Amino acid sequence: MPSLQNSLTYRPIELRFGTSGLRGLAKDMTDLECYINAAGFLTYLRNQQLLNPGGTVLIAGDLRESTPRILCAVHRAIIDGGFVAEYHGRIPTPALAHYAFSQHQPCIMVTGGHLSGDRNGLLLFHPRGEVLKANEAPIMQAVSGIRQWLYAQDGNQAPFNAQGMLPAGDLPPEQTGARDAYRNRYVSTFGVQALRDARIIFYQHSAVGRDLLTDLLQTLGAEVIAVGRSETFVPLDSENMTPAYQNYFQQLAAQHRGAFAIVSTSSDSSSPILADEHGQFHSGDTLGVQVAIWCGTDFAAFPVNASDALDVYLGSNHISCQRTKVGSPHVLDAMYQASLGGKARVVGWEANGGFMLGADLMIGTGLLSALPTRDALLPIVATLIAARSQGLALSELFARLPQRFSESGLITNFPLEISRALITAFTDDTPENRQELAFYFTPAKGFGDVTQVDSLDGIRILFSNGDIAHMRPSGNSPELRIYAVASSQQRADAIVAAAIADDGIFHQMASNVVQT
Repeated sequence: MPSLQNSLTYRPIELRFGTSGLRGLAKDMTDLECYINAAGFLTYLRNQQLLNPGGTVLIAGDLRESTPRILCAVHRAIIDGGFVAEYHGRIPTPALAHYAFSQHQPCIMVTGGHLSGDRNGLLLFHPRGEVLKANEAPIMQAVSGIRQWLYAQDGNQAPFNAQGMLPAGDLPPEQTGARDAYRNRYVSTFGVQALRDARIIFYQHSAVGRDLLTDLLQTLGAEVIAVGRSETFVPLDSENMTPAYQNYFQQLAAQHRGAFAIVSTSSDSSSPILADEHGQFHSGDTLGVQVAIWCGTDFAAFPVNASDALDVYLGSNHISCQRTKVGSPHVLDAMYQASLGGKARVVGWEANGGFMLGADLMIGTGLLSALPTRDALLPIVATLIAARSQGLALSELFARLPQRFSESGLITNFPLEISRALITAFTDDTPENRQELAFYFTPAKGFGDVTQVDSLDGIRILFSNGDIAHMRPSGNSPELRIYAVASSQQRADAIVAAAIADDGIFHQMASNVVQT
């Protein structure tokens, strides 16, 4: 009899960890591949005594077309492993994680985050928090063991067909515990008057939390005007806020004069999007520093691609901070180490604004429970409350930050092997590399002399005129990203445009690297 592996009529593409979670093209995420990875994760949890036989695993997903099918494959892996699956519907990633942590249970979120609709992924959480980088190797070892065992099974007896798909299946009845607990986290902390009479425009698109978050903001007293709802998936990326989106927010502000803010979230509602009363978008890294100040933190961690204004502002408020590699696992690890070192009010965030709270904090008369994974709602609500409590418009609140301006962009379908070759070519901060980089980042394009090359994560280039250009391959898809910081928004925009144009800096660099 042929083995399952030999009976397959396609070449399996194995999932790999990216910046955060297991990600891949949805067409490559067959039921078989998702089953293998879910079963491997459960095996790892059992080996680490984090999940007992018969234990419960929580699952939920975003609004992508491929998500229901993948959820069914994950559900099957849980049941076949001798565990209980508890399905919490299509809800924000932080809502599922918050409830799982409170119940001391692991969870799996099916989401591709901000990535395009043809991609998806599995976000893995053990009972105490998000999977960190140190956990990835043993998880993949367990996945490899499941893969070998399953591939060797009789292909005629396996439940998977030759295309690696399962028969259509059903999910368990949808539970509301995660949704309700996430809602109560904010209502019990802030109260129903926290945003009284604040008019908020909510760009809903296909964010999985669009209904839950709209209801929550209304419960906190806000007048919410929902716009832009889409039944077609929209891959909104807070780190790629295109001119078209920025123009849209400005049009919304003009259309709804008197609105206090325009808000939205990423597709899985783990990272925030916030524009002020003029429709001016404020990047997630500067949003994070507002929350850190508001909650009285004593330590903040954030990735190297965040604006340098953060270090200045946090330092002026006597708050310790640390830059990390890009990705929530790296930020969370820095937060964990700070807690071990005696810090009590530890927070972190990514450049996309997804905020991580490392400890329970008393906020006013309420207790805000820890949530050590990316969350979109806290930075939105906390920033709105911070502005209103000081009698400021949002634009006035952000004007208090050191006046550094940031922008980001990306080139899609950029081969990862070329991105990695670029990074490798310029990793060392040597006079030769600085001179080579100056060949591309020229005075004619507005750049000063190259003064430093930081290779903590990607290549972050500092210039004598204060410009910063940071290039970094995406950890989840074939994309090359640019993060720019400058003394004006126009200059930051110009750096991004010069980098990602069809005949721009990145393509010129890539062409030369390929030739050599």
